[in-house]
Amino acid sequence: MSEDSQRSVVVERTGTGHFVATNARGGTIHFGTASGDGREAEFTPVELLLAAIGGCTAADVDVATVRHAEPVAFSVSVTGDKISDELGNRMTDLTVAFDVTFPDGEGADRARAILPRAVRTSHDRLCTVSRTIEIGTPVRTVVRDA
Repeated sequence: MSEDSQRSVVVERTGTGHFVATNARGGTIHFGTASGDGREAEFTPVELLLAAIGGCTAADVDVATVRHAEPVAFSVSVTGDKISDELGNRMTDLTVAFDVTFPDGEGADRARAILPRAVRTSHDRLCTVSRTIEIGTPVRTVVRDA
């Protein structure tokens, strides 16, 4: 595996139940555990997972459709059920719903026509996040300093 293919983030604790993730380019995102300490607006890790699914497929679909027309509205909703069973805590029944509106015109007609195919192609081949979840991959954990 080449270094070009590796992706990484570093997650650091900023307080009880609060963290910041930093990517290799220096971008950050703050998140937490919805601990009731006044920072309830922070995303939880599960919400970040949902956002990653929606963001990945939205980016794929945007690239495919915007060549033909700029959307008037573009929204992706991602929902799922958080459950706890004999397999542990996990998400089930994940659904990605697109609400996209294009203006009138020939280019917009083409964008509307390819939208279902673009969504399907993202789901079936392109979106690294949802493909990883659907296919599954082991997650190895290590403790470096205790």
